[in-house]
Amino acid sequence: MLRLWIASALLSVSLVAGEISVAVAANLSDVIEVCKAEFAKTNPNTKVNTVLGASGKFATQIKAGAPFDVFLSADMKFPQALYDEKFALTKPVIYASGALAMMSTRGLDLGKGISIITDAKVEKIALANPKTAPYGTASIEAFKNAGVFEKVESKLVYGESISQAVQFATTAADVGFVHKSAFYSENMKRYIEGKDWVDLDTKLYTPIAQGIVLLKQAKNNAEAKAFYDFVLSVKAKQIFKNYGYLVHE
Repeated sequence: MLRLWIASALLSVSLVAGEISVAVAANLSDVIEVCKAEFAKTNPNTKVNTVLGASGKFATQIKAGAPFDVFLSADMKFPQALYDEKFALTKPVIYASGALAMMSTRGLDLGKGISIITDAKVEKIALANPKTAPYGTASIEAFKNAGVFEKVESKLVYGESISQAVQFATTAADVGFVHKSAFYSENMKRYIEGKDWVDLDTKLYTPIAQGIVLLKQAKNNAEAKAFYDFVLSVKAKQIFKNYGYLVHE
């Protein structure tokens, strides 16, 4: 009878959903939901709690003790720093690479390229904060390499994250520099490539390699390791590709 009770108790424990906490770069707001749904097919008893935000802010929070198990950054710098300082169990690995797009809802001729932002008609330019958001850093790099930074510096409007930069770009700003993957989400598909947005010349900025790490809190946490492995899996790579990211086969 005792054996039967123990077996029953173990079974009930195994059916209780475990929870993991994942810090996710804001540019992944849509694709991470698809990843979670796919992960749930093989891990139905694991609840994946995700928090979206700027990678730099997450790095600061993790160092201060924020209880995250996995960190999907928008660059390699922040996860590398966490690994170097012993806050991460694994070295950062690239799970996808992102690209910048230039968008405008003001009917501007985006075919002119980045030089359009020097036009007098362009008064506000939205981008992510380069201090905390890698896509913002890449945008500033592009401005400088194109030789327009000093001409447009006073026009720049910073969003806390790339998601907020998208919000500014679709409302108050004349031009916005956002992640290309944004246009693969349902609520952004109404914006037409070539008319409302164009790829930013990749020669102007360093490719945005995005890295993942398993954090110190996840030590001996099989569910966190399973999600980490899934993000690096062939299935996840296909999901990222479907949302406009480049992946390393």
